[in-house]
Amino acid sequence: MQPMKGSYFLTCILISVFSTCVISFIPIDNYLIDCGSSRNTAVGPRFFLGDSNLPSRTLSTPTHIMASTHSKLGGSSEYPSLYQTARIFTSPSYYSFQIQQQGHHFIRLHFYPFVYQNYDLANAKFNVSTQDIMLLTDFQLKNVSSPILKEYLVNITKDKLIICFQPFSDLAFVNAIEVISVPENLIFDKAYTINPLGQYTGLSTQALENVYRVNMGMSKVTPDNDTLWRTWVPDASFIQNQNFARWKSTWTRLNYMQGLVTAETAPPIVYNSATELALLNETTTGAQFNITWQFELQEGYTYMLRFHFCDIVSNSANQLLFNVYVGPWAVLTDFDLSSLTYGSLATPLFTDFILSAKDTTSKLSISIGPSKIANVQPHGILNGLEIFKFNNISSTSFITNDAGSTGSLVIALGIIVGAMISFVIIVLVGKMRLEKKRSFKMHRRSTINNTVLCHNRYLRYRFMLLELQEATHNFDENWVIGVGGFGKVYNGVLRDGTQVAVKRGKTNSQQGINEFRNEIELLSRIWHQHLLTLVGYCDEKKEMILVYEYMEKGTLKSHLYGSDLPPLTWKQRLEICIGSARGLNYLHKELVKPIIHRDVKSANILLDQHLIPKIADFGLSKSGPGLDQSPISTAVKGTFGYLDPEYFRFQQLTVKSDVYSFGVVLLEVLCARPVINPSLSGQIINIVDWAMGYLRRGELIQVVDHQIAASIQSDSLRKFGEIVEKCLADDGCERPSMAVVVWYLEYALQLQEMEPDPSGVNSLNLIARVSDEIEPFLGSSSMKSLD
Repeated sequence: MQPMKGSYFLTCILISVFSTCVISFIPIDNYLIDCGSSRNTAVGPRFFLGDSNLPSRTLSTPTHIMASTHSKLGGSSEYPSLYQTARIFTSPSYYSFQIQQQGHHFIRLHFYPFVYQNYDLANAKFNVSTQDIMLLTDFQLKNVSSPILKEYLVNITKDKLIICFQPFSDLAFVNAIEVISVPENLIFDKAYTINPLGQYTGLSTQALENVYRVNMGMSKVTPDNDTLWRTWVPDASFIQNQNFARWKSTWTRLNYMQGLVTAETAPPIVYNSATELALLNETTTGAQFNITWQFELQEGYTYMLRFHFCDIVSNSANQLLFNVYVGPWAVLTDFDLSSLTYGSLATPLFTDFILSAKDTTSKLSISIGPSKIANVQPHGILNGLEIFKFNNISSTSFITNDAGSTGSLVIALGIIVGAMISFVIIVLVGKMRLEKKRSFKMHRRSTINNTVLCHNRYLRYRFMLLELQEATHNFDENWVIGVGGFGKVYNGVLRDGTQVAVKRGKTNSQQGINEFRNEIELLSRIWHQHLLTLVGYCDEKKEMILVYEYMEKGTLKSHLYGSDLPPLTWKQRLEICIGSARGLNYLHKELVKPIIHRDVKSANILLDQHLIPKIADFGLSKSGPGLDQSPISTAVKGTFGYLDPEYFRFQQLTVKSDVYSFGVVLLEVLCARPVINPSLSGQIINIVDWAMGYLRRGELIQVVDHQIAASIQSDSLRKFGEIVEKCLADDGCERPSMAVVVWYLEYALQLQEMEPDPSGVNSLNLIARVSDEIEPFLGSSSMKSLD
């Protein structure tokens, strides 16, 4: 097998976005059950509900045996209070949980055997399953001296989760249960196979059992220090030769890059600690050795390996090159972390590999070793490692043959089949009611919003799928006019001849569902001449289709670079910026509750046949605080290069985050180049770093698009530069409102249309003369930002 080169792997790494402080994640589904208890139990900041307090439909068991003990807990545990009680089952029983948000969930089962009356829980032998998958088979806890936690990452695609317990001895039991929804980007659909090297697809559909979760760097991470309440154990007990290892820990400010994951992938402490190669002889740079960790695995299963990396040991870029091995296979060769992070150090990232069942042995070795490139310092690090086992057994195996258990099997079969039939009936009835309710709600909404949407001459709301198939020639690929993260955009013509843009979402995407709903909810209640109009939508047969007014000239981005379109004049660019700014100002100031777009960029500004701009793509938009209100905490979403640094670092979202993004768009309009250009080097990569240097030196003309540079009036350019600098202020409080931005841009347009003033009157002096006139429009707090 050819090892994966670091340069090739550039497109394979997932760059993660993290916060330097642990901000609590709030799951939609959050069931915390203290089994066998009649009281609620506090576990750190969380409360586990005693299962005797649950609704009767949640727990179905023929016998109610609530066991308790006062004996001292053996071993160590972060949850000692959870193991003082247990629910005992002497016949097949189940818990039922209503799922509000379909998608990936953690299922955690807590076990600790003790003796209660005539029941010795150490003698229990049982199966545990959901209605779809087997979790535990012939599970026993003999000779167990400390609590056992079984954790599964499961993709739940139904409105209800049933967890079944089937005893094969006299009893089964459980001490506590957690069912928690997790962020949509915690697990991705694609990973990389190890032997042979290639791509694996379908990971997001697998049920995964966590086997190991290891923090390199000696320290243990407890659930209270992890937003998803995970435990990360130290790596010392897994290292084969500690003489080759050195543990590194720091608390540096991590440099987060925009990627595809959320802050919950791993806590900051994991990326702020590492195990690194230690030279046998500090004076010898040519020593060749590896650090090896060894883990016991169960043969016959496929495993996912997640490697966490963050360079906290280098002083500069391109110093750290190393190899990564899984068993005998080199999966990363001459791996240079800084090449994946544009030279940025202390940048978290991770990657997933799949070890197939045919290659799994009882002992798995994971190694890092020095690069064999000449004159390269032998080095290498690993920050964290997670190992998950694929679940190979479906829930059809829930009932298995066991001599002497015929009666139990009959009862079990009856209960489980009955439960499943009941479950199917409940789901079908619920779905019918939901469809009726949804239909009623949409009919009602289209009625009550007629007043709000009276300006929307296109409004049709719900389309039949057949209508849109006809409009797009059955989604003919030749009719595709754009492709985005949500899906493809098709040119369409409705039966009445109206030309529209039809955006068809990717199926089975939770993120797509959220954006689909968000866009409908938002655009169905607002209208502005500089916001893209929603014509309607279609959700028939699980489709996610949005229909918009057609914008003949496409995106602003396509008129700036990357196409053969003629260049826009400076006046046209200013007019487009003014219209776009007015649209954002409407969202921020003219609604009862402000709306933050969260993804302002040139690709999301569309132009009609007259070059009138309209803000588009509201899938990430969020209702937020106004100018004078406290920010809201939320996971970072948007496009790398346009992200507000304050929002990026602290996950504090305000309308000023949009102002920063719009400032980047202004630079894009001026320079006609991509915001991020990886083919360049140093500060030239990022348009903000590059252009702001010239702006602060009074040399902004040096970065202007050469096609229009000669036509720009100097006063107009100077005024434009002033508002760009204000929009891109590091401190959000120092950024202007969008109303102020509109005023500056209109002023820049006036200066462009004026003849040069031979008197040399500086435009800054004019602000003082007109400030009294514009203050009622801008607001006094906004005027302060002009000073």
